[in-house]
Amino acid sequence: MNKVKGLIRLIRFELPFSAGVCVVMGQILAKGEFASVGLTIAAFLSVFLLSASILVLNDYFDVETDKINAPDRPIPSGLVSPLAALLFSIILMTAGLVLSFLISFPLLLISLILAVIGFLYNRYFKKSGLPGNLMVSLSVGMTFIFGGASIGFPFHRLVILFALIAAFVDLGEEIAADSADVEGDKLIHSNSIAIRLGESTALKISAALFCIVILLSIIPFISGWISPLYMFPIGVLDSAIAYGTIMLLKGSPGKRRNYIRMIYLGATAGLILFIIIRAAGV
Repeated sequence: MNKVKGLIRLIRFELPFSAGVCVVMGQILAKGEFASVGLTIAAFLSVFLLSASILVLNDYFDVETDKINAPDRPIPSGLVSPLAALLFSIILMTAGLVLSFLISFPLLLISLILAVIGFLYNRYFKKSGLPGNLMVSLSVGMTFIFGGASIGFPFHRLVILFALIAAFVDLGEEIAADSADVEGDKLIHSNSIAIRLGESTALKISAALFCIVILLSIIPFISGWISPLYMFPIGVLDSAIAYGTIMLLKGSPGKRRNYIRMIYLGATAGLILFIIIRAAGV
């Protein structure tokens, strides 16, 4: 049972769940309403499984760094063996790819791109700094494209806009997170912005990216693309980002991970509220 619990912890449920939420959001933005129940669930699960697989693979390749930055993680703590984690990642990836293929061939291609980016990042680019950060943020943005593609509209204007918003949010989080991992990253000779330019500069760059997100989130209302009613969920998203950004810049360095998590969960909550309002038929 402990090993099972360890494998579940490797998934980091909230992250693939949020990826699945972005897929559903992409469907709603492209279609203006929910897709069929079956398609919604299948698309959600496909990206959930792909994201979970990549996260497990991240822990597999990141054991040495985690011994310093996160020694309580399942692999460095000895709860799960590296081989078990690798096999678990392969199973999750296979399930996600099969499910995307059952939906459509274009989705399989997008899934393969996400899988390749995830592998390359974990194996070769995690220590590269900004290039690695950009790879992760691109993958996050692609979840909206995945949702739009699942109903045949991958390049709808709202899908592209929210893909950019998600990518910028994640890029800001990645750069800020690197500022909290400096000691461990130095051991693996990481080229992160926090190491190259300093933690303060990295946090300022993150803050600038989060400001861009807030500005981008206003565009749909100025352009009349969506109802003013949706200002509430977008306001939740923006408020979480604004408060988290202020705390990153002025708060305790030891709590940076908490502030990043606050931004992440606040942004996810905003998207969920958006979906709930849409589900209510508004």
